[in-house]
Amino acid sequence: MNYYNVLMSRRAQKALSNLNGETLKNVKRAIQSLKEKPRQDGSKKLIAREGWRICSGNYRIIYKIDDDKKEVTVLTIGHRRDVYRC
Repeated sequence: MNYYNVLMSRRAQKALSNLNGETLKNVKRAIQSLKEKPRQDGSKKLIAREGWRICSGNYRIIYKIDDDKKEVTVLTIGHRRDVYRC
């Protein structure tokens, strides 16, 4: 199976460092799952902005996929009430 390389933007790294406990564990698990299948069940292509999203509890992980390079870049991570604001 061809795995994707997962990269993190500075914004996503900062957001991840602000999480803790069970939320951090669940978000990390969701990000790791992108290696195997970036277009997994429950992921959605965004309309208002570039990228895809997956959910981890009340948190959303926004990312883009580069199939040619086999890369997934996590753009941002945030609470569902805030993450879609630009």
